[in-house]
Amino acid sequence: MKLVTIVVLLGIAHAQPAFEVASVKRAKDPGGVRGGCHGIDTKYAPNQMGTAPPLGRCVIADGRLSHMLGIAFQLRSMQLIKGGPDWLMTGDDRFNVEAKVDDPTKATEEQLLQMLQTLLIERFSLKFHREIKDMPGYALVVAKNGPKFKEAKGEEVAVSFGAVFKPVPGQPLTVNARRYSMTKLATLLTQFGEPVMDETGLKGEYDFKLSWDEAAGPSLSSALQEQLGLKFESQKVPVPYFIVESAQKPTEN
Repeated sequence: MKLVTIVVLLGIAHAQPAFEVASVKRAKDPGGVRGGCHGIDTKYAPNQMGTAPPLGRCVIADGRLSHMLGIAFQLRSMQLIKGGPDWLMTGDDRFNVEAKVDDPTKATEEQLLQMLQTLLIERFSLKFHREIKDMPGYALVVAKNGPKFKEAKGEEVAVSFGAVFKPVPGQPLTVNARRYSMTKLATLLTQFGEPVMDETGLKGEYDFKLSWDEAAGPSLSSALQEQLGLKFESQKVPVPYFIVESAQKPTEN
């Protein structure tokens, strides 16, 4: 098993560029988490522009700290976060974050995410490290007869899950995707079992529909092959875990 540990010190965080103005407040009437960071290189489809944060800002509403970490550190799944207090992952403690840079015409999305990382470290007194472990998982590859979907032609970027708001492991599910990459599909499939890595070699964005039901059939593995022309191959997968050593709820600011 390969193990790599990277200790992140608060002193390093303070050396990073910071937002001009930033606030972290407890959500008063929390719903589902939403939001993100809008840099000069962030790409939005026309159907996403109405809900996009203003340029040069990170705006996240109704997020647990785990949601914030997932956005800031671009974690593939909440399952990659380990440790920390119970409220980090579950419960009613949700927060609103609003932050902006001095000059929105210069900040890239990566720079905004780095600033968001610094903000979370400071406001939540966050201490963490990373561990990379080789775990049993799957490679997502193209099946013998090739993919059964085509590259997206429209500008709409979206993913929905039929009649449910978000996928629930073990329950029947239909995924309707527009302009969706294979990397995103592998990330999504990781939520339903062992980690999945994209090794299809397909670099485009695609439209497709995928439906499965582990109880009544077809299984996810069968649906992938029959509906999309993809399949799983068992292999060891390097999994980057985000280990929270400690965190504290922020004071109002």
